[in-house]
Amino acid sequence: MPSLPFLRLMRRPVALLLSVGVLAACGGDRGSASDSSGASSGSVDLNGAGATFPYPIYYKWFSDYAGQTGVKINYQSIGSGGGIKQLSDGIVDFGATDGPMTDEEMSRTRHGAVLHFPTVLGAVVITYNLPSVTQPLRLTGEVIGDVFLGAITKWNDSRIAALNPDVSLPGDDILVVHRSDGSGTTYVFTDYLSAASPAWPVAAGGPGRGKEVRWPVGLGGKGNEGVAGQVKQTPGSIGYVELAYARQNRLPIAHIRNRNGEFVEPTAASITAAAAAVAASLPADSDYRVSIVDGQGAGAYPISSFTWLLVYASAPDAAKGRKLVDFMRWMYATGQQTAASLDYAPLPEVLARRLTDRLATINLGATP
Repeated sequence: MPSLPFLRLMRRPVALLLSVGVLAACGGDRGSASDSSGASSGSVDLNGAGATFPYPIYYKWFSDYAGQTGVKINYQSIGSGGGIKQLSDGIVDFGATDGPMTDEEMSRTRHGAVLHFPTVLGAVVITYNLPSVTQPLRLTGEVIGDVFLGAITKWNDSRIAALNPDVSLPGDDILVVHRSDGSGTTYVFTDYLSAASPAWPVAAGGPGRGKEVRWPVGLGGKGNEGVAGQVKQTPGSIGYVELAYARQNRLPIAHIRNRNGEFVEPTAASITAAAAAVAASLPADSDYRVSIVDGQGAGAYPISSFTWLLVYASAPDAAKGRKLVDFMRWMYATGQQTAASLDYAPLPEVLARRLTDRLATINLGATP
């Protein structure tokens, strides 16, 4: 693991986040997820890859767990699409995604059935670069959709102004920044817009929902790091990133109107509120591939989501499978306690207990 303390890392600007992402991808002293020799030599016990959305909390968890147990987990923050592909191809021991795998994706895995395990709750936020605006903008799903469709092109458009009557909006052009890679963050964002923007669904002629969509306008950035960096450097820009990336880079965050008509700031409490009703209603045989965007509930932030670890139902390597299950038990019992400090929301306790029990269904009888 890199020796730089995690909390000091997370107070650095996006450029440093990017450099750590490169270190993770290159392996550094943690080995490379595409090189199984690292794991067999003992330098790395488990390799994973996937979503950038939960990277800050995963980095913290893997570092803490290594310090407590000596088990080293290498994680490549390459995007949900990449994580799904590497797991499906048998390159890594676990994947990570913010958009659940489709039935088609699950039918094409090398080692059989894949289980989705929610790990933590997070939020996708709308961030922007307007130096003259000092208070949080208020936005709705319909307005956000029209901005990302290119139907609203100026910051002082009457529809934005009507939501922000006390804000002096500049007449500058809006520059949209979106993800350029296959991304679970994009899946969550477009899942929300498909529910909250009448013009966004495919049936209405819009881009629809997906880890990758055809963007009508804008510039692409790779990873949450790339989008945050583009927005931070470009006046007049707007983008969507996971909450931690906006907060740690001191980017402004819009308040979004939920179904109750409330303009809600994304916080641990408002993200948890979005999940509470869904968690209580999940059936006993749930596969946990569920969406919580644009949900009902007072105080609920509407662009909230689970993020998932992807685990083979029957571990291809029994020893690695046991190490992974042991880590996940720790994650549900201990790791949840650090979620709020990094701008995530812990899972409801009842859900964490159910998922801990579900770990017993993973078949660890396979041989290397």
